[in-house]
Amino acid sequence: MKISAVPYVALKALRRNTMRTLLTALGIIIGVGAVITMVGLGQGAGAEVEEQVNRLGQNVILVFPGERQLGGVSIGGGSANTLTVEDAIALREEIPEVVAASPEVRSQRVLVYGNRNWATPVYGQSHDYLQIRDWPIEDGRMFTEEEVGRAALVTVIGQTVVQELFEGSDPIGETVRVRGLPLEVIGVLAPKGMSLMGSVQDDLAIVPYTTGFQRISGRSHAMVLNVQVYNEESMDIARAKITDLLRERHRLAPNQDNDFTIQTQEEVAQVATETSRVMTWLLASIASIALFVGGIGIMNVMLVSVTERTREVGLRLAVGAKGPDVLLQFLIEAVILCLLGGLGGILVGVVATEVIASYAGWPALFSVEAMVVAVGVSAAVGVFFGFYPAWKASRLDPIIALRRE
Repeated sequence: MKISAVPYVALKALRRNTMRTLLTALGIIIGVGAVITMVGLGQGAGAEVEEQVNRLGQNVILVFPGERQLGGVSIGGGSANTLTVEDAIALREEIPEVVAASPEVRSQRVLVYGNRNWATPVYGQSHDYLQIRDWPIEDGRMFTEEEVGRAALVTVIGQTVVQELFEGSDPIGETVRVRGLPLEVIGVLAPKGMSLMGSVQDDLAIVPYTTGFQRISGRSHAMVLNVQVYNEESMDIARAKITDLLRERHRLAPNQDNDFTIQTQEEVAQVATETSRVMTWLLASIASIALFVGGIGIMNVMLVSVTERTREVGLRLAVGAKGPDVLLQFLIEAVILCLLGGLGGILVGVVATEVIASYAGWPALFSVEAMVVAVGVSAAVGVFFGFYPAWKASRLDPIIALRRE
């Protein structure tokens, strides 16, 4: 038999039992579709994570307090009262690479407007906090440095607060109350979306940090220092200078550990991206099990096919076909079956990814490399699981085969 005729003969053999062929290919379709879906969703989730990291702002460094000991037991990082407003001012004034710094104080409070109320985080920040976060004002304005200095009773609110308290009406100039304290709404933030931790960033109110410390939270120390540096190249230099300055200000001896923790935006991105990558490959590995199961199904069907076509194989061998010719014929049948399943799996995977991504609100990213690999793996599965049935067919004795009824 000419080698060019082998694919035609293989396709003709597969068409003899179309239903069995489709059911056999279904295992490969499910396996490839699952892999494509998991990889597509994982890459989309990774892109969403990167977008959320970018929403933190540009060239941002976060300084957290250190841990606090209670009865000799640590109660976790960020629990100590080691950061102050003066620390933030010193970072901004004494480190050339620092563009802006905002001491943050946060408390959960109920905002009241008319007969409506809404519980939301109230953040005390500096006037340049929105610059650090790269967060535009949609309506109104941000409070000024002068308003921060006199602990003005003003606030800038997020979109969620606008929807819950004002029901679509213009909130600018209106007064909301926090624990009986009247705050004039002077600005509305543009929508920001979800944070890395899954919280709604638009559900907040921002006040001058002096107002937050003195009149709302009752705290005296900052919960975090938000710092912005000039550019990405300055991050490492700024980090080292921030460390040295804070150690000096906190009077730490050379043998003492830092009583604060510094985390750069790049570190946040690396952790989040690595987590997303690991989860993607974990899910893809689990989905690959379906390919293995589909390969076993192909081996089973090909063994049945060899048994059913024993007389056919014997006749081919009797009229001059060689063992390698028969092996190649059955091997190509298995490969074609897997390739058809692989192409169908790609189609199923693309559709499933689009549907799930649309429901989850993630972007759906499709990798051409993943699709090529999926087709290649399908062919490899056909070769691997189809070899034994093909080899068994090629080893048949033509005389015994022709006697088979």
